[in-house]
Amino acid sequence: MPSWKRVLSTLTLPLCLGNCGTASSDNACPPIAAYDRATMQQAAQDLAALPQDSPVVRMMEDYSVMRSQARLCKQP
Repeated sequence: MPSWKRVLSTLTLPLCLGNCGTASSDNACPPIAAYDRATMQQAAQDLAALPQDSPVVRMMEDYSVMRSQARLCKQP
């Protein structure tokens, strides 16, 4: 089972870093979905309940990286 801190940081990092909104017309950055705190907390609990070797755990880690990359794409 993944550690609670790792799961929580994976899911809350995007919330803490802020939301950049939708892509502007002058770049090809993907939009970043915003999630409220309650949704993030529920997702963290659900993810923590999964086995460590679950493909969903790996996919969520990938999703976190993609959100970070999309945020960097939007920076001037």
